[in-house]
Order: sequence, then structure tokens, then C-alpha cells
Amino acid sequence: MNADIDHFSSTIRAAAESSLPLSIAGGGSKAFYGCPSTAQAKKLDVTPYRGVVDYEPTELVITARAGTPLVEIKSLLRENGQMLAFEPPHFSNASTLGGGIATGLSGPRRPYSGAVRDFMLGVRMLDGNGRDLHFGGQVMKNVAGYDVSRLMVGAMGTLGVLLEVSLKVLPLPAVERTLHLEMDESSAIAFMNRWAGKPLPISATGFTGNRLHIRLSGSESAVCAAQKQLGGDAFSEGGIFWKSLRDQTHDFFKPAMSLWRLSIKSTTPPLSFPDLHARQLIEWNGALRWLACDEECSGNATANSIRQAAKSAGGHATLFRSQNQAALRFQPLDSGLMCIHQRLKQKFDPAGILNPGRLYPEF
Repeated sequence: MNADIDHFSSTIRAAAESSLPLSIAGGGSKAFYGCPSTAQAKKLDVTPYRGVVDYEPTELVITARAGTPLVEIKSLLRENGQMLAFEPPHFSNASTLGGGIATGLSGPRRPYSGAVRDFMLGVRMLDGNGRDLHFGGQVMKNVAGYDVSRLMVGAMGTLGVLLEVSLKVLPLPAVERTLHLEMDESSAIAFMNRWAGKPLPISATGFTGNRLHIRLSGSESAVCAAQKQLGGDAFSEGGIFWKSLRDQTHDFFKPAMSLWRLSIKSTTPPLSFPDLHARQLIEWNGALRWLACDEECSGNATANSIRQAAKSAGGHATLFRSQNQAALRFQPLDSGLMCIHQRLKQKFDPAGILNPGRLYPEF
């Protein structure tokens, strides 16, 4: 495995000396996310660096190499009655741990258990000079000063090449049950927010097609008591449904359209985009709104209106999928935040060779 690291490091140093951009690649399942890599970028495949480095179930911590497939990690954890609580999207069996951390995406359980960065304990990485760096550790108290390990979450490989990641894991719930209730969008948003503040074992919510789905996770007694309070009918295909939301295999995501991801205040009333003929799917008690529309909604004028609507609702909008290669994917940053991003990029990747432009054209 040291030979892999030596190869990665030498490749980075050579690229820095020649100002050759590198496209850091894992399983490729999330290659659509973010801005496209520059055409002249050289691919740096990190999938050979895979496998679990350390796992002690009693400590609820796993350390694995970035090229390790998520399905392998999930299988190992399940054998020991544990899970990655942020439910990272897979999109394919080739999805890797490094890709999950670099994109920073969380699944249906995120608002109830936490996001990716909440479970990050430490990382081993190569910076833009090819240096082998370690940050954090395997327990929360090891983190001191700037929490660089969490900084890697969602950085899209622009700050370094992930080698190893240490994550906190959680026990699997004893029982999981999904309910469904028929109601309109306004009623569903109010219903989700009303019960979100109650001590109930809710672990996921999803609304589409005038049907609200609620997943309960916990002890048998707690789940049964919550079911009586919430009402609705038991949904036997709950496991399939939540997986289809996590990996975007649900019918809502299937048409070849532009897909927007709006992160906003959960209490925001239904958003209306009458000119787009768009469909919506709601998760996270209303805090995550998916907007699927025709490809032209990735154009500048429409994109600006969608982003303004998200900003007015206390959040931001991301163009999650689009065939428009020139469209800006992420919410534009103000000058202060852009300066911070550029300074971080300069510190970690002074030659600007690691995934340039994947987040913003400026770095």
C-alpha cells in the first residue's frame, strides 16, 4: 500500500512542477456532481488504495482507505450490528468512501442522526505538494485547533487527495418501520415540522405525489408508540423506498432533466415555479427540496430565480445534475467567502492542480 501512496505523491509533485491539472477519480459514481473537470486534466485513480485499516466494533470507530467501496464498509458494519448513520448515497456499487467524503452528501437519516462531517474523526491525505499529512484521530478529543478533517468534507478533492478516513459509527436500530399518509404538500410540511420537535424515533421523511412517508427507527416499544401517535398505514416496502431516495433510483429522479437541490428552512411553505413545469420531492422535514425540470432551467435567468427563491427561504440551491456543461453548479459566494476559499486553496494546493474548477471556476 505504501507503493500506492508513493505513486500518488510522485504524480502530484510532477503535476505541480509542470502545472498539469489532476482529476482525482474514485468509482466514478458521482462524476456528474460539481463542475466538469478541465479537458486537459490527467486522471489520478485512487481506487487501488482500498481496504479497512482498523475497525473495533466496541469503540464504534472505523478507519478505511479512500478507495474502499461503500458497499464493503456497509456489509462489514452490518455484520457487527452497526451502520454509517449519515446514510451516504451510493449511486452505484462502485461508490467509494473517498468519494462520499469529498462530495459530502448525506442520505435520508441526515437531519435526525447528523451529516457526514459530524462523524468525521480524522483523515490521512496528500496535499498539492504531495506531502503525506494526518489530521484528527480516532476519538473526538484528539481534534485540536482547526478541524482540517472536517474541512475535507464537501471539498470535492480541491484541497487534497484523501488516503484514509476515520469515522464514528452507530448501532443499527432494533426495529425500523415506515408509515405513509395521504395529504397535500402544505399539510405534509406542517405535519413534518409539528412532529419534528417531539421525542419520537423518526429517522426519515419523504413527500412526493401527495403521499408522505415517515420512517421510525428504535426499540419495538418506541416505534409502536410513535406509530399510534402519528397514525397512517404501515408501508411494507419502506426499505426499498428509502434506498430509492438515497441512491436516486426512485421514479422521480429517472427522467433526463435538470435536477436542483434546495437546502432551505424546513418550515418554508410550498415553493412555486409555474414557468418551469417542475416536479418536487421533499425530504428532511421540508429542509431539502428536490426540483426536477426541463433542461432549460439550468440557464442563467432561470437558475438565478431558483437560487433567489432558495436564498429568500434561508438557504441555497445547487444544480445537482445537468447536461449544461457551462452552468454554475453551486450557489455563488460573496467576496468574503470567496476570499476564504481561495486562501485555503492556496495553502493546501499552491500550484492549483487538484480538481481545479470542480467547485467554482475561480479555484
